[in-house]
Amino acid sequence: MNLRSRLLAAGVAGLALVALTGCRDSRTTATSASGTPQVKIMVGGIDKVIYLPAKLTEQLGYFKDEGVDVKLLTEPSGAQAENVLIAGDVQGVVGFYDHTVDLQAKGKCIESVVQFADVPGEVEVVSTKEAGQITTPADFKGRRLGITSPGSSTDFLTQALAVRNGVGTEDFTRVKAGAGVTFIAALTNGQIDAGMTTDPTAARLTASGQGKVMLDLRTEAGTRAALGGLYPASSLYLDCAWVQQNKPTVQKLAKALVRTLAYIHDHSAADIAAKMPTDYAGDDPKLYVKAINDSKAMFTTDGVMSADGAKNVLEVLSSFSPSVKGRKDSIDLSKTYTTEFVQAANR
Repeated sequence: MNLRSRLLAAGVAGLALVALTGCRDSRTTATSASGTPQVKIMVGGIDKVIYLPAKLTEQLGYFKDEGVDVKLLTEPSGAQAENVLIAGDVQGVVGFYDHTVDLQAKGKCIESVVQFADVPGEVEVVSTKEAGQITTPADFKGRRLGITSPGSSTDFLTQALAVRNGVGTEDFTRVKAGAGVTFIAALTNGQIDAGMTTDPTAARLTASGQGKVMLDLRTEAGTRAALGGLYPASSLYLDCAWVQQNKPTVQKLAKALVRTLAYIHDHSAADIAAKMPTDYAGDDPKLYVKAINDSKAMFTTDGVMSADGAKNVLEVLSSFSPSVKGRKDSIDLSKTYTTEFVQAANR
């Protein structure tokens, strides 16, 4: 089964699961016959390198080692994954931390319990044909820019970059381009002039010569230059009430994921790629290793949130988001993340 088929099957399985569970309260923890807690986690694109720790933890057997039965599901974007969590059909999401801030502005309490990265891990890729005309976000005006989907973190980042560079959000068109093959097709067919994406999609576009990286948010230096500071991104976030009612299970999840972050730090990209499902590499295993290597440094070694980074996320979102801008002063960042579980895991 190729990667596209695998992801389609995973998506169908996820929808079937949602249909079966209906509106089950996500605060209720299911257990296996042996008493092992069972947790469903939706990943906003399970094959994306930015979310690699989730699948790698499963592949390494760390969830089982810690005594928790985790079912990883996938949706194409973080916005869709977030909706499934709010509906109560999963207990957690592997997605961007900025959703917890955005959701608090909308009256929801969601918190990051393990912070995978202090930077987005995204890149702004420009079509090679347009690379001479689009060299900075100041050139976004009048352009069609690809995002994963409306309300996704790629949407947030695209708007933020535009506003920081003097371009209004109404001055360009945001186009839902997805990721992987759909994003590549949109860029190469001229449906978009540029767009925000991740590895391995970025690696495939640059290797083929169809796209060029304009902004690199996979590094701390690139992120600080583009966004004025760190921008904590990929994480495991959960409903606040579920966290409070299921602390032993959350601790198991945190310990497993922190072990994986240490593994990533201590192993080469080739070692990591060898542990992942073979379909994730597509038809070019060497390119997949390169994609992991290009993004590997973005992952934290301990899963701890940067407090200054969280503050910068609020600053960035309030620069363009109507829902956050008017409520910036009332946002309580202490309710959008906790370091309780990762600190215990690191001890």
